[in-house]
Amino acid sequence: MTQPAPQALPVVTFFEGGSALSDFRARQLLPKLQAIDARIEGVSARFVHLVVTDAALDAAGQERFAALLAYGEPFEAPAKAGTSVVVTPRLGTVSPWASKATDIAHNCGLALRRVERVTLYHLKLKAPLIGKAPVLEGDLLAAVAGPLHDRMTESVLASVEQAASLFSELPAQPMALVDVQGGGRAALVAANTGFGLALAEDEIDYLVDAFTRLGRNPTDVELMMFAQANSEHCRHKIFNASFAIDGQAQPQSLFSMIRHTEKQNPQHTVIAYADNASVMEGTTLERFIPASDSQSYQKDSALSHVLMKVETHNHPTAISPFPGASTGAGGEIRDEGATGRGSKPKAGLTGFTVSKLWPEEGHYGKPEHIASPLQIMTEGPLGGAAFNNEFGRPNLLGYFREYEQTVASDVDTVQRGYHKPIMIAGGLGSIDATQTKKIQFPAGSLLIQLGGPGMRIGMGGSAASSMATGANAAELDFDSVQRGNPEIERRAQEVINHCWQQGAANPILAIHDVGAGGLSNAFPELTNDAGRGARFDLRAVPLEESGMAPKEIWCNESQERYVLAIAPESLEQFKAFCERERCPFSVVGVATEERQLLVADEGAAVQPVDMPMDVLLGKPPKMHRDVKTVARTFKPLDLTGVDLQKAAIDVLSHPTVASKRFLITIGDRTVGGLSHRDQMVGPWQVPVADCAVTLADYKGFAGEAMSMGERTPLAALDAPASGRMAVAEAITNLLAAPIELSRVKLSANWMAACGEPGEDAALYETVKAVGLELCPALGVSIPVGKDSLSMRTQWKDGDEARKVTSPVSLIVTAFATLADVRGTLTPQLDAQEADTTLVLIDLGRGQHRMAGSILAQTLGQSGDMVPDLDDPAQLVALVNAVNALRADGKILAMHDRSDGGLFATACEMAFAGHVGVALNVDMLVTEGDGISDSRMETGDAKNWAQQVSARREELTLKALFNEELGMLLQVRTAERNDVMQVLRAHGLSAHSHFVGKTRPASSTMDAGKGKLEVWRDAKSVFSASLQDLHQVWDSVSWKIARERDNPACADAEHAAAGEPSDPGLHWHVSPPLGKGWGELGPGLLSSRPKVAILREQGVNSHVEMAYAFTEAGFEAFDVHMTDLQAGRADLADFKGVVACGGFSYGDTLGAGIGWARSITFNPKLAEQFKAFFGREDTFGLGVCNGCQMFAELADIIPGAEAWPRFTTNQSERFEARLSMVEVLESPSIFFAGMAGTRLPIAVAHGEGYANFKHRGDAAKAIAAMRFVDNHGKPTEQYPFNPNGSAGGLTSVTTPDGRFTAVMPHPERVFRNIQMSWTGGDRSELSPWMRIWRNARRWVG
Repeated sequence: MTQPAPQALPVVTFFEGGSALSDFRARQLLPKLQAIDARIEGVSARFVHLVVTDAALDAAGQERFAALLAYGEPFEAPAKAGTSVVVTPRLGTVSPWASKATDIAHNCGLALRRVERVTLYHLKLKAPLIGKAPVLEGDLLAAVAGPLHDRMTESVLASVEQAASLFSELPAQPMALVDVQGGGRAALVAANTGFGLALAEDEIDYLVDAFTRLGRNPTDVELMMFAQANSEHCRHKIFNASFAIDGQAQPQSLFSMIRHTEKQNPQHTVIAYADNASVMEGTTLERFIPASDSQSYQKDSALSHVLMKVETHNHPTAISPFPGASTGAGGEIRDEGATGRGSKPKAGLTGFTVSKLWPEEGHYGKPEHIASPLQIMTEGPLGGAAFNNEFGRPNLLGYFREYEQTVASDVDTVQRGYHKPIMIAGGLGSIDATQTKKIQFPAGSLLIQLGGPGMRIGMGGSAASSMATGANAAELDFDSVQRGNPEIERRAQEVINHCWQQGAANPILAIHDVGAGGLSNAFPELTNDAGRGARFDLRAVPLEESGMAPKEIWCNESQERYVLAIAPESLEQFKAFCERERCPFSVVGVATEERQLLVADEGAAVQPVDMPMDVLLGKPPKMHRDVKTVARTFKPLDLTGVDLQKAAIDVLSHPTVASKRFLITIGDRTVGGLSHRDQMVGPWQVPVADCAVTLADYKGFAGEAMSMGERTPLAALDAPASGRMAVAEAITNLLAAPIELSRVKLSANWMAACGEPGEDAALYETVKAVGLELCPALGVSIPVGKDSLSMRTQWKDGDEARKVTSPVSLIVTAFATLADVRGTLTPQLDAQEADTTLVLIDLGRGQHRMAGSILAQTLGQSGDMVPDLDDPAQLVALVNAVNALRADGKILAMHDRSDGGLFATACEMAFAGHVGVALNVDMLVTEGDGISDSRMETGDAKNWAQQVSARREELTLKALFNEELGMLLQVRTAERNDVMQVLRAHGLSAHSHFVGKTRPASSTMDAGKGKLEVWRDAKSVFSASLQDLHQVWDSVSWKIARERDNPACADAEHAAAGEPSDPGLHWHVSPPLGKGWGELGPGLLSSRPKVAILREQGVNSHVEMAYAFTEAGFEAFDVHMTDLQAGRADLADFKGVVACGGFSYGDTLGAGIGWARSITFNPKLAEQFKAFFGREDTFGLGVCNGCQMFAELADIIPGAEAWPRFTTNQSERFEARLSMVEVLESPSIFFAGMAGTRLPIAVAHGEGYANFKHRGDAAKAIAAMRFVDNHGKPTEQYPFNPNGSAGGLTSVTTPDGRFTAVMPHPERVFRNIQMSWTGGDRSELSPWMRIWRNARRWVG
């Protein structure tokens, strides 16, 4: 929609909603409020809805809206009035909730302009014994409002009535001219600060010159556009700059040293350094897509390539962690969808580096308006996970590091840390081999915006990202914040999928995502790449807000938008795709032959933009950096008197080493049905996997692997070594999968505080070490990457200037295609083999360099010598040796040595396998030639023994906690000499040692069972139970989860960590499956009954569901709700209907409720569904979001009257787990003959609690499946029951069994290879496949 013309004043009607704060959330909030005002003794909150209509609502209208807006738990008003605070979306913005709720209301046939939701908080104050009732006002009230809202995305008002100002139409802001003709250069210098343009001196000169030549004054739109397009963020000026270091001119730029890797090893690369992502060769796979005419799902084979992208979103995450990380993930997903002529994101990764989570008293401090590290790690990951979850992309990989340290050297003392955090988002996707090249479209092509409307957000985001955090005015920083709406991005992606699936007839000629700089960056880039100019109509840009100035319309960074070019004759087809998906789009411009960029505003005296393309993009960003090296020397690490027991606990509980489960279970890891290896390993689902592995299709075993590597603290001491270690760690992590080194592609994300003493030179040396030396030696290339070179935070504390500087930070992501994913190994120690040995391959070659290690950080020291990869050939040899041993079946488990050293590596392997380990460090503490064991040639002989013992204790600490590169393998003791032979053949035996044995239950040795012990000189020098160690390792996740989630759930999950009596996930198939089980006879295979794979906007689990039905002998059809509404499809034509999982309408108005009401509020659809349910020959299945939707339709499903409503999980968190369920005896046609079966199943839902409070009857509902614990008993205990439903209930059915609603996702685990742990043969279909075969048998 274009900017609305002023109309009659709209009418705002208020509808009170349910409770906005559960009991435990109120309990968590209260202490924060009491710290501000001790009189506060209670807090409660309710939602209030504001419905904006053109005319006043009549009684029937009131009733319909009241029915639509009834969801959640009812609010109980406080007995006496206290102080109230109203929190609304930021005035002048439209919340994502409002856009989705308004969509639902429109699709329910209600007439309205908009519905918005605000939160009304009631604060209860202690009344004095005598005197007036207490009040909160003025500054105190403002202070109390602080913890109640996010100042980036929300506003605070005194009353609900004032919230009507959310809808006031603001007059459009005028365009401004900057008087360069009259005021010369000074006018532009003033505008530079006023508009927050961050233009460099040479750019100001360039613009003055250009507009003097054009003989006119620039508009603010042109300046804003130029600043964004030429910002460091977009132009990578430093990476393209010429360098002189210590007066010596350097032969190459940073970027040319990166390109060198691709010149040396171009093999298997399809696209590098161009487009929105890089692409590597993939494989011919089975493609499964709906035919464009009939929407019937069909299989065919196609060559599909793999695309890779990783980028950072550091600045917005520092300012507002949830939206910052959310839109970071969203922007990266758009890059993966806008490669070539349209592509498809597949699996994601998320990483964070922050300063200290729990700083001690008297620490260095931080600026006021950036979030604390703890806040970033509490809210940021939720934002990243939420976007991936709602969009429907599994997040399978990540890292998390905490680092903040005062580093003293002979030259200076630097405060190192990550007050400006690293938030990294990335992933891999797929692209059809025929769609990788954008077409140079001709003049006359239509230029289209696809996706959401523009809003006044993210103004100047790319310029802000290019500055030091804290240097910008707070208001400008707030302006760079985004808001994410993943559900609309899903809709746009579905449109893109329809387009590229047309093959040669793909209407998209070229596509770009809209990111930094908004349309002002994306449209010119799109047209410039085709060698064209363009004419745009400013008023054709869809907007959600009134009162926007031309520069805000053209340059805002609203998310979820793409720009693309299509031929005019494709418009009808493209429009049909968009309407089917309800995805907004607008034709904003047309390509011209003349290389002029015109943005026209009809009727304006001066056009907002009218400049030659080459003025905008033609300034070569030539920068010269004349920098100096700062050579520092550091104090050696002093380990005198360090206690091994204390060191072990401090290292295991350090956030960088500790369990990352608090970051993992919040993110869906199974959506799409193509995940093989996620972070969670083994029957106890311990988060220790080294890499992520995906499948290429639903049929075969080819796939992709990705891993990460980063060792940034080392760069505070030796930047080039940290770069080599990052690359090497990414490869040792990736080696868990059966990779070929020549197929490995790296993404390098470079961050540094350029301009700080020595940092530019350190960055240059690191890029050189990686680009010119290491990568060519390994035979790998870096086709993709990003840089962010303002990694410092500065602020004033009183009069004192403060500054925190990050070390040079290289984050490496490694990608590879795999011929067969079944060779993937994990760190889970085998506990069945009675006698196994642990072999350490030490690429540090016995040097035990300790600087920058976690142990050094816990001691508050730096150390002087950092670990390094001294010889790249050793890493190549390691890859070859591991691959040879893997192919021979000699490796039972493996894990790379990294943060926390050998000790942490062995602990994680033991936790995953629930098996005791005895480590022996004798081979690692020998010195020199291993015979003359003391270097003490001087001193008093009688102290000798004492000195030697102190020395051996120090050597033990170094052996256990050094973080040199290495790999720990578990092998059968009977084969360990053969293993050593293979290592010898690869030149690795000199530094490979037998360092321990497992102590499984079946072992003849009882000592050490259930423990981790360290032996030296035939004595145990450390012993602790695995349970105690696991509790220490789990403590960081527990502490954060207690504050973030339901504390009772957090306590329960922590208590279960490492519980020795827990038998783990198990596999009990009843009755057992014989050979060829469940295969359908020829009679059933001769016909294929039709099933409607039903989806609503935001649904994302439909393809894997269609595949499972197809495999079982059905013909599956893609049916969108719009197809039923428009009459393109009719349920009368189908035997079965299945409602799929996802986030219909982003779960606005409660999960599945919006979807259901768009049926029940629409008389035609309500009749159609009623008729379908009423037929005797039909069946229906609702899964996850579809289960919630079916439960909402219970009134029209015969026999479903007693079904519950599915509401928020007791943890109040999205739960993504592999959970144990038991199939119950029930009439359900899907579970026929499966009663008693207990199996793991994928769970991914936020609202799965079977709630009978307001609907249904627990005594009468027929249960079909329930959660059980690892002993097989029905359970309500978290996390074994992830949502807390009574009796473990997680599926209900009808008395005739035709309709079943099930909360978990069987369609994501119909093959054993899709499970992160399976008790079956990985090459077979899983027992869950019986669900669909049962349905096919029932149809007959």
